[in-house]
Amino acid sequence: QVQLVESGGGLVQAGGSLRLSCAASGRTSSTYNMGWFRQAPGKEREFVAGIRWSGSSTDFADSVKGRFTISRDNAKKTVYLQMNSLKPEDTAVYFCALDLSRGIIRRSPRAYEDWGQGTQVTVSS
Repeated sequence: QVQLVESGGGLVQAGGSLRLSCAASGRTSSTYNMGWFRQAPGKEREFVAGIRWSGSSTDFADSVKGRFTISRDNAKKTVYLQMNSLKPEDTAVYFCALDLSRGIIRRSPRAYEDWGQGTQVTVSS
């Protein structure tokens, strides 16, 4: 099993930026696809971004495309989510997750095996 720990959340004004980090320990996370999800109060958990194990391809939800980027440093076992031009509707708890698949990036939360505890992102208007 892999332990995932997110950090970097906080309170930011609309238009601002945050960078989330997800540090992994345990099973070698660098050989698996990783994803970022978010969950706002009263809403279902939704896919935000994903990256293949090699970093060769990424995928983004339409709502964040052009504003967020995802990257990984396999040597550090860390995945990053750079969030720019933040909007109040980006407010949510953000989770990183590991998918044991090494194929295409999957968007369903059910595809992911291991999850972090989440980090709160609040964007004020």
